[in-house]
Amino acid sequence: MSMHPLSTLSLGSHCCYFRLNGSVLDGNAFNSPATIVQHRFHSNSFEMLPFHSVQNGVSVEGATHKQVVDLIKSGGDCLTLTVISVTQQEADRLEPQEDQSGYSYIDYSDKRSLPISIPDYGIVNRNGERYIVFNIHMAGRQLCSRRYREFANLHSLLRKEFSGFNFPKLPGKWPFQLSEQQLDTRRRGLEQYLEKVCAVRVIAESDAVQDFLTDTEDDISASPVDIKVMLPDHEVSTVSVKKSSNAQVVWEILVQRANLTAYTQQYFYLFEIVEYNFERKLQPHEIPHQLYVQNYSTASSTCLCVRRWLFSVAKELTLPDGEQAGRFIFYQAVDEVNRGNIRADGRLYELKALQDAKKAGDYLALARTLPGYGDVVFPHCSCDSRKEGHVVPAVGMKSFRLHACREDGSLEAQMVELTWDSITRSESDEESMSFCFQYNRPDKPARWVKVYTPYHAFLADCFDRIMEERKWEDSGD
Repeated sequence: MSMHPLSTLSLGSHCCYFRLNGSVLDGNAFNSPATIVQHRFHSNSFEMLPFHSVQNGVSVEGATHKQVVDLIKSGGDCLTLTVISVTQQEADRLEPQEDQSGYSYIDYSDKRSLPISIPDYGIVNRNGERYIVFNIHMAGRQLCSRRYREFANLHSLLRKEFSGFNFPKLPGKWPFQLSEQQLDTRRRGLEQYLEKVCAVRVIAESDAVQDFLTDTEDDISASPVDIKVMLPDHEVSTVSVKKSSNAQVVWEILVQRANLTAYTQQYFYLFEIVEYNFERKLQPHEIPHQLYVQNYSTASSTCLCVRRWLFSVAKELTLPDGEQAGRFIFYQAVDEVNRGNIRADGRLYELKALQDAKKAGDYLALARTLPGYGDVVFPHCSCDSRKEGHVVPAVGMKSFRLHACREDGSLEAQMVELTWDSITRSESDEESMSFCFQYNRPDKPARWVKVYTPYHAFLADCFDRIMEERKWEDSGD
């Protein structure tokens, strides 16, 4: 539609993300900051008033950017502006086209420190060719291996895409075979290059860098990697596996590497450390290496660990004296007491006095008498049976509990405890990211409850395991 160069345009009612350009329209009667609306609009109540005022009517003529932003924040969800059209020449001055030296508008100031390193290099023999690869790690976890020429290709791509950035120099080429000292010098130079390049967020998140740090299918099938797994006694075992190995394969290799006994194999499994004080059991088909490199920000040396996969205290009591599985159960019980999942209450002092591997039997004998022993306690989450606040799900051999809490996880007094006999059906719903279960109520129809947790699949696994172990007890196995 055609409009007068200074006519007003009503955009209707919207809530949007926007920024204010502090430029002033030369010769404009209003002589106030021009407004440029960008990003995306959300259908909500939003009106446009004269652009020199905010919703509360305060004039922003001559105001600083911060003053305008503060007024916008104080106005709540709705902001009222009027957009005034300008000539094309003026629009180009205020908002240059992207093809006009677009590199100068890339923000290189947004920086962060990534724990990327190249600790070593290796020799690869493939398809009759022998060459050196440099092993790239993130927080001590190997991402991929790259040849020098792949670094050179990356450097060339980045210089074209980010021509306004002053890139560090790449270690120079050398036409002859490098000595070990020269290779180590090249390794350090490549490491420093990646550190500086990946420190700039816009470059680190570019397709070129992401592709460079991501394995190709050939890399995944051919390159073995070292994966660290924390055992229940906090010792770390390192296994060498293919990057494509699933959890079951990694577990079987770990069994051999860490000399896990038959009891440990039966009552423990691989878990992922996903939140502070919470781990989830891996599905056998999951790829541990993918989790390993995705979770480089975890505080521990690894995000993979071995945890108890047994609810039955009766079965635990049948373990032979000195059995490795029993020792692992002791160490995990100590962790659960420290986390508060085993509620020691007035017995904490006694437990602390017994917190020694030589007194493991006495420690466990006391711990088994306390609420929460052997249970899996999930992070707090929302639930459709609770209008306000969250719940903390807990799965144990005796019952399934939903403990009421605030949205920040602070526990409240109310708790619903359901025996396993009362729960008739359960399922994991990937689409709604929830775990659903049905339970019987005395003199009332059965009720469905939805627990909205990202760990719904693990919660379903816990239910299935409980049902399996209850069959053990019924059959006397």
